[in-house]
Amino acid sequence: MPISLLKQKFIFILIIFTALTACNQVGVSNQNIRASQTTNEVAAANLDLGIEYMKQGAYENALKNLEKAREADPGYAPTYNVLGLLYLRLGDSKKAEDNFKRALGLNNNDSSTLNNYGSFLCQENRIDEAEKTFLKSAANPLYETPEIAITNAGLCLYNNNKEAEAENYFRQALELNPQMSQALIKMCEISFNKPNYLSARAYLQRYQQISRHTAKSLWLGIQIEQALGDQDAVSSYVLLLKNTFPDSTEATLLNESRIQ
Repeated sequence: MPISLLKQKFIFILIIFTALTACNQVGVSNQNIRASQTTNEVAAANLDLGIEYMKQGAYENALKNLEKAREADPGYAPTYNVLGLLYLRLGDSKKAEDNFKRALGLNNNDSSTLNNYGSFLCQENRIDEAEKTFLKSAANPLYETPEIAITNAGLCLYNNNKEAEAENYFRQALELNPQMSQALIKMCEISFNKPNYLSARAYLQRYQQISRHTAKSLWLGIQIEQALGDQDAVSSYVLLLKNTFPDSTEATLLNESRIQ
């Protein structure tokens, strides 16, 4: 079954803040941007706690601490960025967008917020807005990892049936950083669907050098090697998929395909 026919989900590289040092600052993409964003100890401490609770999936506690951070410093943009992410996870689109816009109103060139807002826009099917937002993030000369935003633009377009435009972004991202795993696996899928199986194999080999296999990447490997006639490689991928992800959708597809 071609990869394009498999059920696709939006996968974006969301920027989750991490606490920094005694400067009471929150990590974003570049030290120069961070230097202009300071806050008081109460806001910083509660923001850090909110982030940690989010990582643990304790969203109620996360919200309580983020609200305390906002009360302690209503003008601190990173708090609204993280609130936007939290409401995005909670499925409240209006509050997510309100907070992302508030963050950008305070710091309209912050690449982290632009990345997260772009992902939100894409999930809301506002594709043109999302693409522009990702590109604005990448264009920031102070952004140390523009390949993240460019990959996100590619992911958004790819999942909205704009494969040619997406491929262009994935290639750009890989020129900036040859180890962008999401760009590699998508280029593998694109090559497979063309079909260009040798190119697909090469991208998958690059991907597995830097990332752990997922059920999806193993299923992709099975299909590529089946097309190329390498039964030993097929058997190896089959064994990994069955042993590592026995309950996955891809394992079901494997059983239905009768590939051994």
